[in-house]
Amino acid sequence: MALFHFDDFIIVCCLQNDEQAADNYLNQQCSCKSSSTSIMNNTSDRLTNIVILGGGTAGWITANLMVAKWRNKNVNITLVESPSIGTIGVGEGSTPHLKEFFEKIGVSEKEWMPSCNATYKNGIRFNGWSSRVGFESYFHPFASRIDAFSAPALAYNSIYRRKGLAVDSHPDRFYLSSYLAENHKTPIPEDNFPFPIGYGYHFDATLLGQYLARVAKLRGVTHIEGKVTDIGKHANGDIAFLVLDGGQKLSADFFVDCSGFGGELIQKQLEVPFVSFKNNLFNDSAVAIPSPANTKLNSQTISTTLKYGWAWDIPLTNRTGNGYVYSSAHCSAEQAEIELREKLNLLDSEVEARHLKMKVGRVEQHWHRNCLAVGLSQGFIEPLEATALLLVQETIEKFLEHYDPSLREWNSRKEFNAEINNKFDGIRDYIVAHYRLSSRDDTEYWQMNSENPNISDQLKRIVNAWVAGEDLSDAISQNGAKNSYPPFSWHCILAGYGVFPNQLIEVDENNPAHKYDLDYIDDFIIRCGLNFKDHREFLEDNLY
Repeated sequence: MALFHFDDFIIVCCLQNDEQAADNYLNQQCSCKSSSTSIMNNTSDRLTNIVILGGGTAGWITANLMVAKWRNKNVNITLVESPSIGTIGVGEGSTPHLKEFFEKIGVSEKEWMPSCNATYKNGIRFNGWSSRVGFESYFHPFASRIDAFSAPALAYNSIYRRKGLAVDSHPDRFYLSSYLAENHKTPIPEDNFPFPIGYGYHFDATLLGQYLARVAKLRGVTHIEGKVTDIGKHANGDIAFLVLDGGQKLSADFFVDCSGFGGELIQKQLEVPFVSFKNNLFNDSAVAIPSPANTKLNSQTISTTLKYGWAWDIPLTNRTGNGYVYSSAHCSAEQAEIELREKLNLLDSEVEARHLKMKVGRVEQHWHRNCLAVGLSQGFIEPLEATALLLVQETIEKFLEHYDPSLREWNSRKEFNAEINNKFDGIRDYIVAHYRLSSRDDTEYWQMNSENPNISDQLKRIVNAWVAGEDLSDAISQNGAKNSYPPFSWHCILAGYGVFPNQLIEVDENNPAHKYDLDYIDDFIIRCGLNFKDHREFLEDNLY
């Protein structure tokens, strides 16, 4: 493969590495004094080769979105992965964006969920993050249309509670999803209930990667197993080809780096700097241990604080996924495993624990030269809000909006990188808020988190606006933070932690603070809940 520049366009000549033929082609274009438009016309019907380095959920989500977008284009997609490298992901939870992904690639829940032991997820319950009386636990739901009937009361009440008036402002009372999760119900309503509920999934990450691989290969993606032993670059610094351990040479016009934390292409070859978040987020390690599935199947992820981090509880149909995300500066791997086993009553169990290291942060540029980083190679923010696959989808979907394979149009990389960096930084701020606002202080780890000065100006603005009793919308929208987490999410964490004055004034029912009838909201949510089945019952009757 030879790469040449002509005016503002990049002409990629895939002529079996025939440099002379490429030179002749370029000279022919110059002698004809062709305009940029004519060059685009000449290249638009030629084959574009894209190579994805790395599989797993990130690699196969990328492959499926690309083949869905460019199915009728002249694009050849190849994914190469080493059979000796396993799947990193153990968090096994998602946001509602994963539902949108399956809709885009035309795969139904009945097709993929049974293959991945998947369950539904109404949201995340946080236990022990606050020690304030009455706020020891709270639920963070996903947005739903039905919330318009009840959630405004939380925003309204929180304003008066922040002014010191004694009105109920715990978020659990104001969301149907919280009720569904607490009662082990599915988020899928009966046909007579006209309001869809926002939801995510729990799944086996390894099985999901394998399923997506089957789908992509059936739709024309070439799959090659092999270890990369060498990487070639063009004179201008772009990546030219990969060499595999069997001697095979893979040339391409564009490369996608899904190689994991190492970032073989974006970080090692193209030397894009990595921006660490270790001063913002202390956790850099995890240990995972499975346990038997519960008879009463949860429809929520549960996050519970431990001495040096937090533990996840994720329900699958065949088992429960458990893990402990912690700071290795405060706790050894052995200590973390023992603490998790104590929590699970598995101290005497022979069930094997899996230990992981995390590289928390992001690259400065996710799209650099002819390479896009997706997944762990581009960055990672600890799995507290299950945002890993969200960032994968956001990255590849934004890329597909900016990149036209027929035109080789690469002029919007700066805008693209700014968008993705803003997304990473906005999610980082929301995760940091969980630690910075926590009132748990029984270990040095939690004390350091609550005193950590390394928080962004954006996060300071949001918290200051809350404490001052102001509307959060203006503070959240600054610097695009609204694109990461909307106001209702900030209301849930700030109210859920009980960030209110300690001394409250009792007011009578005629006070404006009592605008909403909370008994009516309770009754409304309970009656809505009658339209939803037990989680396990729904799965067995409709999917499994």
